[in-house]
Amino acid sequence: MALNRDFVGRNYPPSAPYEVSRVKIREFAAAIGDSNPVYRDKEAAQAAGYPDVIAPPTFPIVFSLQSGGEALVDPDLGLNFAMVVHGEQRFEYVRPIHAGDQLVTTATITDIRTAGRNELLTVRSEVATVEGEPVCVTYNTIVERGGAG
Repeated sequence: MALNRDFVGRNYPPSAPYEVSRVKIREFAAAIGDSNPVYRDKEAAQAAGYPDVIAPPTFPIVFSLQSGGEALVDPDLGLNFAMVVHGEQRFEYVRPIHAGDQLVTTATITDIRTAGRNELLTVRSEVATVEGEPVCVTYNTIVERGGAG
């Protein structure tokens, strides 16, 4: 079954605020095997010019699909989660994420396309503070294997 291309261009309302904590940053850094002290030690982060510990660059994957998440489970989209694998992700930063940030994400499905027997769906998520300060933009592509053909 092909994905519903009518979903391309759909915007989703902002997610509930995600509170970034030192603990979550430390856990994420440990999970990816990065021992950089700016991810673990407030004093090291402040010595590097940050207000608190900062998150590794890929940290937004933890929360960035919150806003568009309901689209992915919408039966009208036609996504078969049993056949889904992670395709690609990238991040464009305005500033680092740091402990204490309260972040909201606004998502848009920007592309659905066929590549061989697979279908690729891309979600662009704008991450900002609850006050509206832009932080980063994430791009997540998921692949539904064998969805076309």
